[in-house]
Amino acid sequence: MEEKGAENGVAAMADCYQGFDPAVYLQNNYTPPLADLERKDSLLSWNLACLHRAFTEGNVSGELLVDIGSGPTLYQVMSGCEVFNKVLLTDFLEVNRKELRSWLQDEGGGSLDWTPFLQHVCKLEGRQPSAWTEKAARLRQVIMDIVPIDVHRPQPLALDVLPSAGADCLVSCYCLESASPDLAAFTRALGHIGRLLRPCGHLLLFGTLGMSYYIAGPDLKIPTIPLNEAQVCASLKESGYTLIRLEVYTLPQDTNVWFDDSSRMFFVKAMKV
Repeated sequence: MEEKGAENGVAAMADCYQGFDPAVYLQNNYTPPLADLERKDSLLSWNLACLHRAFTEGNVSGELLVDIGSGPTLYQVMSGCEVFNKVLLTDFLEVNRKELRSWLQDEGGGSLDWTPFLQHVCKLEGRQPSAWTEKAARLRQVIMDIVPIDVHRPQPLALDVLPSAGADCLVSCYCLESASPDLAAFTRALGHIGRLLRPCGHLLLFGTLGMSYYIAGPDLKIPTIPLNEAQVCASLKESGYTLIRLEVYTLPQDTNVWFDDSSRMFFVKAMKV
């Protein structure tokens, strides 16, 4: 009965996402004030700074980076594309994969202009903002595919997608707590994606703390798990990761625009045992 209940909870979450609108989500979360890249204390400035540091510390390296639950966004691999020669984007929803393919194929029909993000990451790397065109070309060069994923399956990706050794690094941003019906499902999902990672490979994980919903389309409120730091740490340990670093960010009051009910986010750097 317990297993059936878990399946029902996951199925209900999947149903919630059928109305997901990438354009609304991007407008809500990736334009100012949340994505005011002129402000060092904005959420996206913090996200990009965390990723830049993680990918330049020297111990996150290898051939293959896999982004778990990319959504319709690209910012999370803009630093990693300089370290890894292959990047795999994944998402549960075809509408999000379509949005990503539109950028990858340079069709000009995307819902968001990623140029300011590319320019910002170039500045973090000590390059001129004008180098964004080179970074965009590098990103398009290393993205090997955009594929479906289901983090609630023991094998989240199709069997032939990854090399047998697994990925060298996983990055996942605001996905697992938003795709899981409860803490147990969140923990299981961490374990499932860990099977995609080679031993001693790294996990770079962003998530929300205390959030119970977010707006993802016209009249679409998606429920999420209101996690706390202790639960995140316990879930990582149970799922076979060693925590290296946990950072917590609090939104400045004047940038909280009420598209969700969270004001705190976390960033984790961990290693697969």
